[in-house]
Amino acid sequence: MKTMINKVNREIPSYIEGYGEVKPYEGPYATKPVGRKYAPLKSFSKPGDSKLLSSIREAIEKCELKDGMTISFHHHLRNGDYVLNMVMDEIAALGIKNINLACSSLTTAHEPLIEHIRSGIVTGITTSGLRGEIAKEISKNNILGKPIIFRTHGGRARAIEAGDLKIDVAFIAAPACDRMGNMNGAEGKAAFGAMGYPMVDAQYADKVVAITDNLMPFPLKRISIPMTQVDYVVEVESIGDPELIATGATRMTKNPQELLIAEKASDVLIASGYIKNGFSFQAGSGGSSLAVCKYLKEYMKKNNIKGSFGAGGITSTMVELLEEGYFEALLDTQSFDSATADSLVKNPAHIEMSASMYANPHNKGCSAHQLDVMILSATEIDTDYNINSLTGSTGMIMGAIGGAPDTAAGAKLTVVVAPTMRKRIPIIIDRVTNVVTPGETIDVLVTERGICINPRRKDLIEAMELAGIKLKTIEELKEEVEKLTGVPEKTSYQDTIVAVIEYRDGTVIDVIKQVK
Repeated sequence: MKTMINKVNREIPSYIEGYGEVKPYEGPYATKPVGRKYAPLKSFSKPGDSKLLSSIREAIEKCELKDGMTISFHHHLRNGDYVLNMVMDEIAALGIKNINLACSSLTTAHEPLIEHIRSGIVTGITTSGLRGEIAKEISKNNILGKPIIFRTHGGRARAIEAGDLKIDVAFIAAPACDRMGNMNGAEGKAAFGAMGYPMVDAQYADKVVAITDNLMPFPLKRISIPMTQVDYVVEVESIGDPELIATGATRMTKNPQELLIAEKASDVLIASGYIKNGFSFQAGSGGSSLAVCKYLKEYMKKNNIKGSFGAGGITSTMVELLEEGYFEALLDTQSFDSATADSLVKNPAHIEMSASMYANPHNKGCSAHQLDVMILSATEIDTDYNINSLTGSTGMIMGAIGGAPDTAAGAKLTVVVAPTMRKRIPIIIDRVTNVVTPGETIDVLVTERGICINPRRKDLIEAMELAGIKLKTIEELKEEVEKLTGVPEKTSYQDTIVAVIEYRDGTVIDVIKQVK
């Protein structure tokens, strides 16, 4: 098998069975797109047409879904989503097989997929994240039989627009929808807020089905996805439980260690000089990331600083900062709690954006490229500052790429906040299990035991020294932690590739191999 070494020093096959020809990662902005964007099929409508159908099954039949087609789903309801499982059960009952799933992410709510994979109904998956039992079954047992493709939020939008990911039918969970298919995510009993992910699906899929539990009179007054892109509308009893959106990674922490890391991170941000009038900011999911906002707010209040915008996945913490006048606006691609969904409805400065506007590098401008400061979390970081947020040290898939590589490439200052160990396993290692975000786009690591700055950023090292902030090299911090934890045994892998990790531009940054 012919292999090549990409820019993050990973050996990648030049061809991967079930994936195809490989373009190796060459750098954050090395790949320039050529050609035209993909376009879906032309459509036709006439007066009196009705889009309302009686069931999901009728919608599947009307869309003429066949073996081997690609269907898409969004994950705005996160662990509370019912739609993917309802649709897949109907597809199974109709005897349709060999389906490719194009999901914005998969959560523990989607574990019934395991049976559909085993029975050959689902034979391909592309997603930004994978957790729980499905992740275990793929990491250990390779139940899909061909590699999953992991894409960033911006990379998924890019792939759809480029025609690399062609969607035959998009099934969209819609908390509010009218009979013609105008929909939004911010009203109704299952309101989740911004509809950033399916906005792209609806624009490029050949067929689009809105699935709603809240059929509103025409015309819907607030439209995120317009009727011009929607073929059919199905009303069901419930599309999901919005109470299960704000679980796990999106909670506000009370953990003293996470709060200590957040406090140190805010000291770094202040010393960097980026926190000034008009700065832009994004905090990723994870306890310490969100807690940074608390300390930043104190500094902004004391120094009368007002930021321009907060972006990305928006939480109630960011909504408070907007409402209290600390930011001019929020750009929201995914809302993480009910307070955020409410804000989207009532506050015109809380702006919904598609995943393409958020983070696609191959359009004419995305919000990720306008960021001053980005805070990320990680499962591992190595001495080259490469970040892993997808697999654990055991090689098991257990997380998501999300928008981390997108925002790290775009922001002027990217700070990783993480504990030095989890369950006595060090997170700073010689070489991350898998590279998700390349080290050349990471500037600072903040832990409870010390702060490290990427040697590329001499300006930041000088700024920290001026502010009296003590620094360690990442090698020193790694050694210090290993004295406490020891060096963990390396996991053994088979040769089988169970997943391909694409960088945001469609090049391959790493592959995940099956755990022995």
